Amino acid sequence: MNSNDDDFAFLPLGGTGEIGMNLNLYRCNGQWLAVDCGLGFGGPEHPEVEVMVPDPVFIAERRQNLLGLVITHAHEDHLGAVAWLWRQLRCPIYAMPFTAAVLRRKLHEAGLTSEVPLHVLQPGTELEIGPYRIEFIAMAHSVPEAQALAITTSYGVVLHSGDWKLDPDPTMGPLTDEAALKRLGDRGVLALVGDSTNALVEGHSGSESDVRRALPELIRHLSGRIAVTCFASNVARLESIALAAKAVGRQVAIAGRSLRNIEAAARECGYLATVPAFLSEDAASDIPDDNLLLILSGSQGEARSAMSRVAADSHPRIALGEGDTVIFSSRVIPGNERAIHAVQDNLARRGVHLMTDDDHMVHVSGHPARDELRRMYALVRPTYAVPVHGEWRHLAAHAALASEAGAKPLMLEDGDILRLAPGVPRVIDSAPVGRLAVDGNRLVPMTGGVLAARRRMLFNGVVIGSLVVDDSGRIRGAAQISAPGLFDQEDPETARMIAEFTASVADLPAPMRQDDFALAESARASLRRAVGRRLQKRPLVDVHLMRIAS
Repeated sequence: MNSNDDDFAFLPLGGTGEIGMNLNLYRCNGQWLAVDCGLGFGGPEHPEVEVMVPDPVFIAERRQNLLGLVITHAHEDHLGAVAWLWRQLRCPIYAMPFTAAVLRRKLHEAGLTSEVPLHVLQPGTELEIGPYRIEFIAMAHSVPEAQALAITTSYGVVLHSGDWKLDPDPTMGPLTDEAALKRLGDRGVLALVGDSTNALVEGHSGSESDVRRALPELIRHLSGRIAVTCFASNVARLESIALAAKAVGRQVAIAGRSLRNIEAAARECGYLATVPAFLSEDAASDIPDDNLLLILSGSQGEARSAMSRVAADSHPRIALGEGDTVIFSSRVIPGNERAIHAVQDNLARRGVHLMTDDDHMVHVSGHPARDELRRMYALVRPTYAVPVHGEWRHLAAHAALASEAGAKPLMLEDGDILRLAPGVPRVIDSAPVGRLAVDGNRLVPMTGGVLAARRRMLFNGVVIGSLVVDDSGRIRGAAQISAPGLFDQEDPETARMIAEFTASVADLPAPMRQDDFALAESARASLRRAVGRRLQKRPLVDVHLMRIAS
């Protein structure tokens, strides 16, 4: 593909056809602009990993033409991959004050504070960068300072919505700037690249103020400890929970690093000023149960979160049991159902009373339902609609609604390069896309050998054989087999496998037994056959070979 093409194009590398991992690119006359850089979670589809990020190889190879990365807001699926991927991108980053405060903490943890050029912008301002003029438009959402981007080029205007909703009474931050959206529509909008998360939900998403009004009465008559879990970045919800606790005479403690980081970033930017600083986990143990409210990370059942550890009774400082209440003040992100239900089952088994948004006013979504999408199209009146930020069923529902509103829908998947102008928009090429797993302090390709082996071990187990041989290849001592999760060492089958394994190696030709590589490969094949006959499975098999002097 010619990177000097005179055109205006859009390319999603993540977040289109999936929930999370948002990474979007625009190209204007060969110059690239990135919008958002987020992470996603493995979930039941990828139990071998916890966190994934989009593979940026396409734009990393073109980073000399990458002018910058603009972050729309401070949610993990929009900024959580920056610290992992910036070394491959090495471009300036532009963000609002709260988003920048959250991002700085992530960059500090990654040792990147002094390397990354992070430019802090004010909501509602404009940014000139190469052939792009970007106007930031305030959007109500479940995190402070969410912004839509009106991206103007010589080819026309694209509105990149980011995450948004039309909250008639937001408890933190301004209303969605409908006047600015209408002015943009009056100028003429080529395409709306828009949030599809709730495109299947009829009606309106509801107002955060509804939750704020409901919470005090909901918890007023509860006894014992109360724990609330929610999205850590939902600062308005944190404030609502804290105000409800204050109204009923409870002190608030928080547990979870993500919550601590968000609290620090929020207070740095002037938010949460109406509530006292939250207590630590240690301080919570000194508060009587009837006077304590805990806010815990882990609303999506994340394995190592505070809520998951409390539910498993493995948290070092916090315990919940009979007579206590847990409120799930969040929605279930598709794919996380099993993990969340497992946490809830563990809590219920311990006698904890559960409250969710299925039966109480404890959550409203931060994304637009269908009536809000209709209002957006009435204001902006784009010629084309490009649904993003959702799985395929969400994108299809968004496309149908856009068509009803008079916009021509353009359906994409990650990797599709959509030429918006000149001419009639169409997909002209594709870019390589993929996922990288966050594995400790490194990134590992999801399709590589490391995770393939991990998946195989997860479902089929692992068998390790150990052999000690002398210079001539004679086995010294007894061979050993370890098969955790498949056989106990005391299992008679283990002894029979060891005998078969030993005999098959001893029967190998002498020259093969004197060659380390040939011996190890043959021993591995022998062990694989012995295991396969007994299990009808194909576990990962390896052999450790030690050669000693005769």
